[in-house]
Amino acid sequence: MASAEFDADLNACAALVEQADAWRFRATMAAPVAARRVLFPIYAFNVEVSRAPWVTSEPMIAAMRLQWWRDALDEIAARGVVRRHEVVTPLATVLDAEGAGLLDALVAARDWDTGQAPFADMAAFDAYIAATSGNLVWAVARALGGAEEDVARDAGWALGLANWFLAVPALEGAGRHPLPDTTPGAIAALAGRGLDCLRRARGQRGDVPLAAVLPVAGTGRILAQAAARPDMVRAGGLGPGPGRQSLALSWAALTGRW
Repeated sequence: MASAEFDADLNACAALVEQADAWRFRATMAAPVAARRVLFPIYAFNVEVSRAPWVTSEPMIAAMRLQWWRDALDEIAARGVVRRHEVVTPLATVLDAEGAGLLDALVAARDWDTGQAPFADMAAFDAYIAATSGNLVWAVARALGGAEEDVARDAGWALGLANWFLAVPALEGAGRHPLPDTTPGAIAALAGRGLDCLRRARGQRGDVPLAAVLPVAGTGRILAQAAARPDMVRAGGLGPGPGRQSLALSWAALTGRW
């Protein structure tokens, strides 16, 4: 996707998100153009960081790739000279030092992705979801302005858990251990906690910019499925069909109810 309203870097960010994160791309296209200028660089950054550990089988090389992004975020936070890069350059225009710090913690959490070790316990798993998806949604909400942190973090945690559930079969197929407890009862309880986060966030949905949480549309259905049928998390098959998912996004964009 190319837009005459964007420069070459923003168009490159949009193309990257369109290719690698179709759902966030669609959610971004449902947001106002001004918001897209913020969303595309942050989501393109998230694409680059999330896939960095998976493009090599060497943990040291994966760690070096992640460190490159941490160094770039340090430059952004320092407000000095920032390296020229099609994602880093526009990212520097939408982040302040605190926002850069949030994304730096996101990158640090991705170190788990570089190895084969399971999460030490449920607390470690919770922290991973909070640092990745929670920090991402909060960083986006801050960059868009006028947000309550607790609302953004609850929405981000619910979204992150739903996306994690969808990824479990592939992660297990790659030899990873994505769930600290794979018993049906533990998975159902985890899904229930995600639904609790979603309910809290929905109860204060007016306290976070809609553009920051449009990707949350449809999350409730995924978590409810996981709570009712925890076996589906590992077997696959969670999630609404494409038509229902599109309706959920359209409804959220039209009404603000996600």
